[in-house]
Amino acid sequence: MAEPRVTQLTGVHAVSALGRGAEAQLAGVLAGVPAFGAVRRFDTAARRVTVAATLPEVGSLGDELAAAIEAACRAAGLAGAQREQCALLLAVHGGPAPGAGPTPGALADQLAAACGLSGHTRVYTSACVSASTAVADAATLIARGDVDRVVVAAGYLVEPDQFALFDAGRALAVDGAVRPFSAHRRGLLLGDGVAAVVLESSAGRRRGVEPLATVVGWGRAGDAFHPCQPDPTGAGLARAVDAALRRAGLPPQAVGYVNANATGTPQSDAAEAAALRRVLGAHAAQVPVSSTKSVHGHALEASGLLELVVTALALRQGELPVNAGWLAPDEACPLDVITDHPRRTTTTHALTLNAAFGGANTALLVGAP
Repeated sequence: MAEPRVTQLTGVHAVSALGRGAEAQLAGVLAGVPAFGAVRRFDTAARRVTVAATLPEVGSLGDELAAAIEAACRAAGLAGAQREQCALLLAVHGGPAPGAGPTPGALADQLAAACGLSGHTRVYTSACVSASTAVADAATLIARGDVDRVVVAAGYLVEPDQFALFDAGRALAVDGAVRPFSAHRRGLLLGDGVAAVVLESSAGRRRGVEPLATVVGWGRAGDAFHPCQPDPTGAGLARAVDAALRRAGLPPQAVGYVNANATGTPQSDAAEAAALRRVLGAHAAQVPVSSTKSVHGHALEASGLLELVVTALALRQGELPVNAGWLAPDEACPLDVITDHPRRTTTTHALTLNAAFGGANTALLVGAP
C-alpha cells in the first residue's frame, strides 16, 4: 500500500508593512510592534479612520505578485522544466474598478506566462478565505496524486474602495490599534499583503530542497448564519478545524499553537474563541493563541497565505508570535493569549484560521518538516 503523499512547503515569499521577504515577516510578528500608520497612498480626509499597515513604496499589484512568485520559485529551486508543470492558484479581489487593471482571470494568465508556469490557472475571490481555500485545493491536488507541485499566490494592497467600505461600515478601529481577544477592542485595520508559496509532494526533497513545513490537514465549512455577523457559537469554524484534524489523523491535543483569524472585532473574536472551545475542549484553555493581524493588519484576500507563511516560519523557529494591542482579558475569550513577548515552543503542529463574510470558514493544520 502506497504511503500518503505529504504536502510540503518548499518555497515562500511575502511582503507586508513589516517589510519584504519571509524572514522580515517572522521578525516583525515576533517583535510585536504594530506596523500601522497614516495612509499616504490616497486621501482619507473624509474617513473616520485614517490609518492602515501599508508599505511606503510599493509597485502595482501585478508587479508585486510577479516578484513574489518569482522569489518563491527560486527559493524552492524550481528550474524551467519544473515551473512549466506548475499550475497557479491566485487569490485576489473579485473585480477591479474600471481602468484599474486586468480582471482576476487575465491577471492570473499574465502572471503564469511571466513566471514560466504551465498556464493552468484558477482564481479565488471568496473574500478573506480566498488564499486559505486555494491552499486547501492545492494540498488536495497533491495528496491525491493529480500533481507534484502547485504555486499559490495572493495579494491585496490597501486601496480607497475597500477602505471606504470598511470605514463606512464602522468596522475599522477608531483608536488606531488592533486588539484581538482583548477587552475594549474596537475593530480591525487593513494592511498590505502579497505572498507566494510553492507546495509540493516529495519532489522538493528529490531536488535537495528541505521543506520549511508541511500542510498536514485542512478543512472548510460554512455556517450561513448572517451575511456579515459570525455564528456566535462558532459551529462552522469548529467544523473546519475538526475536518483538518481528522484529515491529519491527529487529536485536538496535538495542536500547539493557533494563529487565529481574530480581527479585533468584538463579535468575531468571541465567536472564534467559542469555536476553539467547542472543537478543542479543555485543551482550548491551554493552547497558545495569537493573531498576527495585530501587527500586519488584515490583508483581506491575501490574509490566509500571509498568515500561513508566518505560522510555518514561527513553527520552524520555535517561537510563537505576540498578540499585540492587548489591554485586558475579556471573559468572552477565555484563551491562553500570547502577550508581551514571544513564547518559546517545541510544538510540531499549529493551526492557522480564517473566516469571511457569509459564514465561510477555513482551517489549515501546519506541521514541522
